[in-house]
Amino acid sequence: MTAAKHPVVEVERVQTGVRLEKRLLKVLKGLAELKDLSLGDLLEGIVLHVFEGKAPFSTETLREIEQLKRIYGLQLKATDSHRLQERS
Repeated sequence: MTAAKHPVVEVERVQTGVRLEKRLLKVLKGLAELKDLSLGDLLEGIVLHVFEGKAPFSTETLREIEQLKRIYGLQLKATDSHRLQERS
């Protein structure tokens, strides 16, 4: 796609101190590396898709995510999201 069809959208980004589950972060970083994106760019893309009710990943990317989850031992599911508690 050319820049004429998709003009640049300027934004103001801020640094944030978000805490994430360790293995989840490893999978996200691995995926960002595979897609040649920064972690922030990957997260922005995921959130913008989800806010519009769209799936953020292709079938191929979902396969890559499953491989990364196996590599990093991530077994959490969406149903776990409201039950997570930090180790004491």
